[in-house]
Amino acid sequence: MSWLVGQASRIYAFRWVTLPPLVGVGMFALIAASLVVAPRESVEGEVQRVFYIHFPSALTAYGALFVVFVSSIALLWTKDMRWDAIARAAAGVGVLFTAFTLGTGAIWGRPTWGVYWTWDARLTSTLILLLLYGGYLLARNLADPTDEQAARYGAVFAIFAFADIPVINMSVRWWRTLHPQPMVVGSDGPAMPLEMVAVMMIGLVGVGLLATWLIVLRSETELLGVRTQALRARLDRRMGV
Repeated sequence: MSWLVGQASRIYAFRWVTLPPLVGVGMFALIAASLVVAPRESVEGEVQRVFYIHFPSALTAYGALFVVFVSSIALLWTKDMRWDAIARAAAGVGVLFTAFTLGTGAIWGRPTWGVYWTWDARLTSTLILLLLYGGYLLARNLADPTDEQAARYGAVFAIFAFADIPVINMSVRWWRTLHPQPMVVGSDGPAMPLEMVAVMMIGLVGVGLLATWLIVLRSETELLGVRTQALRARLDRRMGV
């Protein structure tokens, strides 16, 4: 176990060297592939290319909020406030990509459905997800970042809020929605041309790397802020302030 921790620490130490160029290459590959490699969709036309950003953004938002979910459980289990900093960092990234999912969905929906927004089950449940974790961030930002009780309350809220993600995924099966059924894999194999599937995978890697980089940056910032607050409180006590 200690060997695995040591190896993970060595890999994490290279984050400043490896992640920025990987993010650059991944995003460049996504833009180039979605514009050049992906074929023009026969029904929706050029606007369908938004899919290669929209779908990866949605999955990336789920991944970031899963980090919040796990970090919140770890905070309640260990009472280590470092987990709260990671949860807050990942929540910010999750909210960002959830908003990006809704925005790109509106761009895609206008020429496809005729409206930017409709109270579709998946759209509504995704908006609820945005509001839930936006509220979580607001509450944690209003409270002292070193307040353990506020961190525990926020962790419990974040854990329950995560239950909205399965609702989003199952909404197209539970209710009649404008969203199509899962379109990547059909009963007889891939429901999309292989070129589209390949570009979609490039998008998942590129956007996933970007989200990972943002979570790392925000986590480092949040942890630094917690240490600064603790140091300031210690100095105040020594000076009798």
